[in-house]
Amino acid sequence: MTFDPVMLARVQFGLTVTFHIIFPTMSIGLAAFLAITEGLWLKTRDELYLRIYRFWLNIFALGFGVGVVSGIVLSFEFGTNFAGFARMAGPVIGPLIALEVLTAFFLEAGFLGIMLFGMARVGPKLHFFATLMVAIGTILSASWILAANSWMHTPDGVVFDAAAQQFHVVDRLRVIFNPSYLVRLPHMLLAAYLSVSFLVAGVGAYYLLRRTHLDFARRTFSMGLGFASIAIALQLPLGDTVGFRMFDHQPAKFQAMEGYWDSTARAPYLLFITPHQSEARNGAQFGIPLLGSLIVTRSLDGAVPGLKNTPVADRPPMGPVFYAFRIMFLLGLLMFTAAGMSIWLRLRGRLFSARWFHRLIQYMAPAGLIATIAGWYTSEIGRQPWVVYGYLRTADAVSPLPGSNILLSTISFAVTYALFLAAFVGIAVRVIRKGPDAATNTAPYGASLKHALMPEGPRAHGDDLHGRPS
Repeated sequence: MTFDPVMLARVQFGLTVTFHIIFPTMSIGLAAFLAITEGLWLKTRDELYLRIYRFWLNIFALGFGVGVVSGIVLSFEFGTNFAGFARMAGPVIGPLIALEVLTAFFLEAGFLGIMLFGMARVGPKLHFFATLMVAIGTILSASWILAANSWMHTPDGVVFDAAAQQFHVVDRLRVIFNPSYLVRLPHMLLAAYLSVSFLVAGVGAYYLLRRTHLDFARRTFSMGLGFASIAIALQLPLGDTVGFRMFDHQPAKFQAMEGYWDSTARAPYLLFITPHQSEARNGAQFGIPLLGSLIVTRSLDGAVPGLKNTPVADRPPMGPVFYAFRIMFLLGLLMFTAAGMSIWLRLRGRLFSARWFHRLIQYMAPAGLIATIAGWYTSEIGRQPWVVYGYLRTADAVSPLPGSNILLSTISFAVTYALFLAAFVGIAVRVIRKGPDAATNTAPYGASLKHALMPEGPRAHGDDLHGRPS
């Protein structure tokens, strides 16, 4: 039996990215949420904000740790499975990854210990500063990674040396601020904030439905939906901008997202298709009349472009791109609807009494994370057959490894990651079931940094062995 090493390398990378992206998404969103919550606690001295902070800090710490471990694997896969990409694009991607480590990772690592374990040892200002630095570190990390990934989609600031088979950087700023970066970065950050907003609200809904920890439940439910309402209001128009930026720079992806093979005027917005890639046609399709033309062209009579406009060798697989995009888009609409209903219920004073709505939000707790994964599938599968769009094909980037070796390592990763995910979910569910009252109930803050760093012992302050001043 023969195994296709190109497909297996793609499957392995897709598997590891699917698992990994869950945790940076949570870390980015939860770090911002924790910073806001601790800021509110310091401003109001409302003990409830402190309980909320401590509860979600436990889940943040767990997710952050898993995210760091799973992210290391991706760096190794560049060299093991995609040696052609590492050799040709190394001068571009390498410095961006190094800058992510030197700035974001060091910033997070430097203050994470204070954030997680220093509340009882340092003063409130320092601890809040540490939380802010960790939150900023997560944003910096996303910024550098999105710069590298966006360059792969819309390469700029380089020349390709055909003789050396390598990219050379001519303008580092154009590499970083490539044509898609400034829309894809905020799109990803908003996805993280939106994901965590629904996660926080979902846990609040869980307690409301069980009528336990009601003060905690009401506050987190209200905060989560409040943040979600702001984030989704920004995300939908920004997502539209991202889509049309892809229309300009990656038309094949856009064509596959819409599900048409031939350019179609007065097109419905397709919800279901059975694409036949080799025959360049759909066996069956169903959609909402005229809505496709209205969304894409802003006109009922406009023509939606079809994938036949792209040469056969450059076409991405329509089915995965189409359905990944539909999942992301429809979940986005669902989150927008839920946020709108939350505003309506809030204004009518029924936000905490509408149990049907609590049940909906509880089920929607993972909606943002699922939409984020679907969005990455849309982006990455839609870029195929290119690794660096227009320059380097995936088939040319894959290492010359036996397919059986890649298959074995893929199975190993799948089993390991399944265990990691099961452990994370199990521990998180256990924390949620125990409730916020199980969090450590120590004094909120220590005295000051100076006091925390002073040497301990009976003579540290000039005391004798009995603790009396000498």
